[in-house]
Formats: sequence, C-alpha cells, structure tokens
Amino acid sequence: MTQVQSLIGAVLLGGAMLVTSPAAAEPTGKKKTTDPNEVVCRKEEVLGSRLATRKVCKTRAEWAEETRENRGNIERAQVQRPLNGQ
Repeated sequence: MTQVQSLIGAVLLGGAMLVTSPAAAEPTGKKKTTDPNEVVCRKEEVLGSRLATRKVCKTRAEWAEETRENRGNIERAQVQRPLNGQ
C-alpha cells in the first residue's frame, strides 16, 4: 500500500510542478520577432544522390524570397493550360 501512496504522491507533485512552471506563465499567441538579416543554415539533398546533402546558408529574408518565388512558380504551373487544346 505504501508504494501506491508514494506513486500517487509523485503524480500529484508532478502535476503541481507542471501548473507552476515558468513556461505556463508566458503568454501564448505572442510571436517572436525574428531578425530578417540573421543567417540560417539548412541541409538540402543533392540531386542524383540518396545520401549526399549540402549545407546552404542564407539570411531569413533570402529564404523567404526563395519560398515566395517557388510558390509563385508552382501556382503558375498549376493554372497554366496545356497547349495541345485538351
């Protein structure tokens, strides 16, 4: 019976620690402001290889611009009608 009581006590203590943790006190929904000039590195797969990767470093602004360009290209390709008349 003492093992059950100690287990219950540990669970209750753990729950109390979760409620009073500093992370719970932070406001949710508040976004961090990020520096657009901060350099961020990502690993990209090398075409033609299943294992090789390369490290590419760009600023956050450059990554965002590349993402916008890629989305625009994909949208244009999806909207474009075929030339063969079908």
